[in-house]
Amino acid sequence: MRQLCMPQGLSASELSQLETLICSARCLERGQTLYRTGDRFDNIYAVRSGSLKTVMLHRAGREQVTGLRLAGEALGLDGISTGTYACSAVALEDSTVCIVPYRALRSLCRESGPMQDRMHKLLAAHIVSEAAQMMVLGSLSAEERVAAFLLDVSQRNAQRGYSVSEFNLRMTREEMGSYLGMTLETVSRALSKFQKSGLIDTQGKLVHIVDLARLQQI
Repeated sequence: MRQLCMPQGLSASELSQLETLICSARCLERGQTLYRTGDRFDNIYAVRSGSLKTVMLHRAGREQVTGLRLAGEALGLDGISTGTYACSAVALEDSTVCIVPYRALRSLCRESGPMQDRMHKLLAAHIVSEAAQMMVLGSLSAEERVAAFLLDVSQRNAQRGYSVSEFNLRMTREEMGSYLGMTLETVSRALSKFQKSGLIDTQGKLVHIVDLARLQQI
């Protein structure tokens, strides 16, 4: 994960400072909450292993999945603007996160140009991700949303050196539906259609993309 987490261009002393800053870690069991909506913002987190979902609650108490975070990705950036977390983060499997105290990180950014550039890139990537999700929800059909989601997870796994065509999807179909703005039944129908068409093969949480090119054409 070092390539993804550590900014390029840091001096040896700056790198040592950063590694000292994020030396603490926290282990989470599946279903355990890292932080909740409204909690005071003190830390940014980096997923070291496993995966987490971010969620918000509607007034009626219904959960809305807003994001999926994999190893090497940041959590908690939504708390910077208001001083409280805008959503909750919940482990989808046994996971480990690195804890990055924001005040110390901000001080380091003032002293290090490369570190400040890295923070800007993280924030920009967060904005781009949110915009892309809005486009998925607003302009794509049900099947296109499911295909886009599978391709997104595939690409993110490939960036980490894992298989582009086979991965464990820790989200349930209900969670996928919440994230994609669809019902559980619609997600299940789309996945079943993809499987019958020979595009994918699923066994439990294991997803095998059989025909990547055709899936990209949907």
